[in-house]
Amino acid sequence: MSDIKPVTFREDPAHFRKVNRRDFLYAGLIGGLGLTMGDYMKLRANETDKYEATAQSVIHIFLPGGCAHQETWDPKPLAPIEYRGPLGTVDTAIPGVKFSQYLKETAKIADRLTIVRSMTHGEAAHERGTHNMFTGYRPSPAIQFPSMGSVVSHELGSRQNLPPYVCVPGVPNEFAGTGYMSSAYGPFSLGGDPANKGFSVRDLNMNSGLTPERFDRRRSILSTVDEHFRTMEKSDAISAMDSFYQAAYSLVSSKEAREAFNLSAEPESVRNEYGMHDAGQRMLMARRLVEGGVRFVSLTYGGWDMHAGIANGMERGLPKFDQAYAALIRDLERRGMLDKTLVMVSSEFGRSPKINKDAGRDHWPKVFSVVFAGGGFKKGLVYGSSDPTGAEPAEDPLTVENMATTVYRCLGINADKRLMAPGNRPIDIVRGGSVMGDLLA
Repeated sequence: MSDIKPVTFREDPAHFRKVNRRDFLYAGLIGGLGLTMGDYMKLRANETDKYEATAQSVIHIFLPGGCAHQETWDPKPLAPIEYRGPLGTVDTAIPGVKFSQYLKETAKIADRLTIVRSMTHGEAAHERGTHNMFTGYRPSPAIQFPSMGSVVSHELGSRQNLPPYVCVPGVPNEFAGTGYMSSAYGPFSLGGDPANKGFSVRDLNMNSGLTPERFDRRRSILSTVDEHFRTMEKSDAISAMDSFYQAAYSLVSSKEAREAFNLSAEPESVRNEYGMHDAGQRMLMARRLVEGGVRFVSLTYGGWDMHAGIANGMERGLPKFDQAYAALIRDLERRGMLDKTLVMVSSEFGRSPKINKDAGRDHWPKVFSVVFAGGGFKKGLVYGSSDPTGAEPAEDPLTVENMATTVYRCLGINADKRLMAPGNRPIDIVRGGSVMGDLLA
């Protein structure tokens, strides 16, 4: 959590840009203007590090365990039964496109969505697949990459005294953190499930008897102590803790910031629309947070590692997701927020094309589905396809790198930009990715 203003090249050595041949050709010219090459590169970095954003916030809904594309977004009703699986289908608002039988409400708003049926990577282990989808990178033994939420926190900073990056209900895995970046850019965790009765975000209120005057005096004393130690030792831990305290003070002292976390302020009709269950209240909380100013919400729901009994597993988890997700898209739209909020649904991989002996499906990263809505993505688009049994991409495969680069583009972040890792090692935000213009409006 961090109350950090947007960073420019001049303020942060982590802004490092690739140098091309044209830059060097201009060296003589800029010298005549009284500029150094460093000055020129800083100006170039400020001009090109950011795009015009189409999204102000991201809600990333992650379905951990590897959600089956065949039982959700990419059913195969014409395939043999051993590939088709046990579920039926429902027609959607996009002519000729079908979803799973348990996505009835989502099917009605499919014309607001971009459904990618050709997501692909090569990591069949949960941890490695999760790493891909949270960072835009394949795992490396040499370096720990930051999550997309932490990169957004670093690049865009906070708004309205709210943390730029929040995890709902909590930090879901080790890859949702800051990686090689400062811990100041880490996520704020709710510390509880919004669906629980009596839920409140811990540490948002002052202790009983603590007046605003005493609160400010404690803040002043702490600042004095921090400055003393900062002059004695330069370390990420100290600067990160300082950023943490500054953000915490802003959060506790801001009525508007605290109100963003106050789920009980929602009308009962809205809470019921989302569903009084874990999927519904988490997604409603995500909407409140982006409405309040949070830039990146990482939300997890359910457990989708269905090696056995996939029919029963989907029946338990998918209807609640369906109600909540459709409500979220409708709610964002009627509030005029959908065009500026990018909602992404993903999982670490899909499931095997053939039903196994335990009536389930196994890990399958070769092809699966991800879904986008709002924030600059096209509406009513099915992008790419899997083959007739859901085993391979049939057309327009989407890589992790291209997906992450496109999401960053919507936020106005140039994924070619380099950040500085320990040892003064420049690392691309995303390496080798391209903006997928066909996905964007």
